[in-house]
This record gives sequence, structure tokens and C-alpha cells, in this order.
Amino acid sequence: MATDNPADGYELVIGLETHVQLATASKMFCACAAGAAGAEPNSLCCPTCLGLPGALPATNAQAVALAVRLGLALGCEVHEATRFERKNYFYPDLPKGYQISQYRRPLCTDGALPLGTGGERRLVRIERLHLEEDTGKLEHGAHASLIDYNRSGLPLVEIVTRPDLRTPDEAALYIETLRQLLRWLGVSSGRMADGALRVDVNCSLRPAGQEALGTKVEVKNLNTITAVRDSLVYEQVRQARLLAAGQTIKHETRGWLEDQGRTVGQRSKEQAADYRYFPEPDLPPLVLPEGLRSAAAALVPELPWQRRDRFEIQLGLRADEARLLTRNRTTADYFELALQALPEAPRALAAWMVGPLFALLNSAGMEMEAAAAVVAPDALAELVGMVEARRIGASTGKGLLARMLSSGERAPAIVAREGLEQVDDQTLLTAWVEGALAANAKAVADWRAGKTGVQGFLIGAVMKASGGKADTARVRAMVEAALGAPPDARHAADSEASE
Repeated sequence: MATDNPADGYELVIGLETHVQLATASKMFCACAAGAAGAEPNSLCCPTCLGLPGALPATNAQAVALAVRLGLALGCEVHEATRFERKNYFYPDLPKGYQISQYRRPLCTDGALPLGTGGERRLVRIERLHLEEDTGKLEHGAHASLIDYNRSGLPLVEIVTRPDLRTPDEAALYIETLRQLLRWLGVSSGRMADGALRVDVNCSLRPAGQEALGTKVEVKNLNTITAVRDSLVYEQVRQARLLAAGQTIKHETRGWLEDQGRTVGQRSKEQAADYRYFPEPDLPPLVLPEGLRSAAAALVPELPWQRRDRFEIQLGLRADEARLLTRNRTTADYFELALQALPEAPRALAAWMVGPLFALLNSAGMEMEAAAAVVAPDALAELVGMVEARRIGASTGKGLLARMLSSGERAPAIVAREGLEQVDDQTLLTAWVEGALAANAKAVADWRAGKTGVQGFLIGAVMKASGGKADTARVRAMVEAALGAPPDARHAADSEASE
């Protein structure tokens, strides 16, 4: 059957190369500060990162340690001995005319990043993870291009996958998952807007069922997840149309024009031989110091997907709750600390965090780190415990949480001072119920006429009369008992129709 999608009948094959800026204080091969984002152009430079004659590089030990930590978290084989090489090419933002990188002997190989959850989880294989230095940055204007060398020499790891991804959404999920891991481990900010995570997409098309790969096209320097997804969608259709017309796909590097939603050819794709790799003569072989690997391994915590599984299996949380609570390490740690103070109520704590707490943070534009500094995890547990024990109602609790976030005061102090604890006096509860029903005689008549939807209104009237101090569940039971069972709503409707 013919379809309107030119990509039908073809399989998209995707591999990704990600360049990750490591969270070090200084650059990869010199002592210049690594805070390039926001700094005055060309203010963070020295003879080494500018490639001036006679300047010699020295390897940043912290960058090596962070790369090893990341490699271990990805399940890679970490090689004790490796070396740096010169990758030769000429471009204005590369002051030396070559980049110090790794090629034949990368630091880490053969790892994997898990995507998805539970039984739907699958592995994307990592071919290699190697260290290198960043280039400078070109700023293109209407009449000239300027160069900022602040970024030149920043420490990077390049992570190269096998061609294991099959859809644009899978590629986007890979980047989301990798960024979460980088932040979880503390090895990189992962901020794509600052250039701390940049993506090169390699993609090809082949007829469905064919084993041989098609001709690979690279789309370079994508700095948003949306751009990764959209460029792949575009390339999938573009390449399918060429193949359907009997044309060949060029092995080339393309750029993504976000404002136009399309890729454009930039140059033919280089091969490894074009870069003329040879060992970096100014650096000795990189041999990991004794104890570095074990020290890095000790800093690899329970990983986000492992903690997500534990929250679901051991604590009985829903998959969406576990995913939201592990979106970053600060949030996951906050939940676990709150759980230590209220171990009998993990599901209630989870519901309060992903519901009222996250809603308040989103509306205030507040990050979890800032919230934790105001409302300690045990303070949230204290509030949730009061609601669970029916000392206060849920609506009162939500209001208290908002006040706690703005003032830092704890719930018991506010409740005691303002008399917000739920009323348990049967005589007073009965008076509130009878008063609300008497004041809303029409709603009572509607109930008895079969319009059962007014029940919520009547319960709300009682809660208003109580100032929110009554137990909602108890009020509901008392209102239902006072009203009695309504006549059959369908019978009432038939009677009205016959009149």
C-alpha cells in the first residue's frame, strides 16, 4: 500500500558523537581558568592555549579523574596506559593548527548507556570515550567573523556510540539520559546552551531488512535536544527522497539551520587519514597513577536508573513518580532523606513531592537545591506525617507547604500558633454539617431530586464553615448520612419528562 511518507520502507540508523566539557577549574593542558561562558572574549588565554611557539602542554589530572569516573559509570573498560595524539586540520578557531586528542589508544572503550525503564530498557553501546581539548569559538557578523579563544583548550571527553539508535526520539532520549548522568556524577554541567554538551549526529538510511549500512551523513554541532531530533527527522526524509529518485547519498558533513528547519552541505566527510594523526611529542604517554581508578570508582554513586528501579521495586512507587524523583541527584537524595524521617509512608511522600512541592517550585521558578535550603527533608516529612495522621487536612497542608517555602518555618509551629489542627469534636462537626445544610436548602432539595452532583458543593460548604479544620473524609460521611440516599436519578428524570 502506498503512503505519503517517503521514509516508509527504509530503516534509519543513528550513531552519536557527544562532546562533553568537564567540570574542572582549569583547562586541559594549561592553568587558564575554565570559566569560558560569560567571560570577556579572549580574557582566559595564555601562550599554551593560544598555540604560541615554545609553549608546552601539561595534562590536567582532574580532567583525567573525571573522565575515568564517567567511563566507569558507563561500564567501559578503562585503560591504564594510553597516549595523546595530534589531530591535524586547519580552521581559524584552532590556533595551533592541530588539536590534542586521542585516537588509536582512547582512555575508555566498550561501554553502554541504558535507555528506557524496566522491561523496556535496552543498551546503547559506547564504542569509545577519549580525552581532548576544545577549539575556540567563531562569532559570525554581517561583515566579519571574530574569534574568541576562551574556549580553546577546555577539557572535553568525546563519547562515540555504536550505530544502535533507530529513531529521532531514541536519539533525543539518549542525550537526555546522558545529560542526566553527567550531572548526577558531577563531571559536567551538561548545559547545552553554554556549549558544555554538543552533539554530532551520524545517520544513514537502508532498505528495511537489509544488513549493510547505507552511506553515512554527519550533522555537526547541535546544541539542543530539539535540534538533534529535528535534524534527524529532516535527514530521514531528505535521504529517502534521494534514494527513491535513484540518486546516491553523499558522504558529507552538513550543518543544521534551525531557523529554516533544514540541513545544508558544508564539506565532504573527512576520513581518519585526512587528520594525519601522530603521537603528541610534547606529552609523555598517559599512565593512570596508582589508586586513581579505585578512587574514581568510589565516587560513582548508585546511578539514576538503578535508583529509579529501587524506588519502584522496593518502595512501590509508580513509574512516573520514580522517574520524576530521580530526574536529578539532589531531588532523589532529598526524597531519601525525607523517607528516613517518615519510613512508613514512601508513597505519600512521593505524591507530595511530585504533586504540591513540584507545582510550587515550577510556579516560583525555584530549583530543588534552593528549596532544600529552606524546607529541610525532615520538615517535609513532618508536614506529610501530620496529614497522614489527620492532624491537619490535605488542603491545609498544601497551604502550609507554600508558607514553609517562603518563610522556612516548620509546620507544627504554624499549626500551633494559628490553631489549624483538625477538629475532632463530634458536637462541633455536627453543628457545622447541620448549619451548612440549613443554609443551602436548595442544594439539599436538588440532592433529593436526584441531582447527586451537588454533594461536593455541600461538603465544601461544611469545610468552609470549619475554616478547613474538619476532616474531609469524616465530613463526607456525615453529609451523606444527614442527606440520606437520593431517589433514583433516572426515575426523577423520567418524572420530569412526563410532566
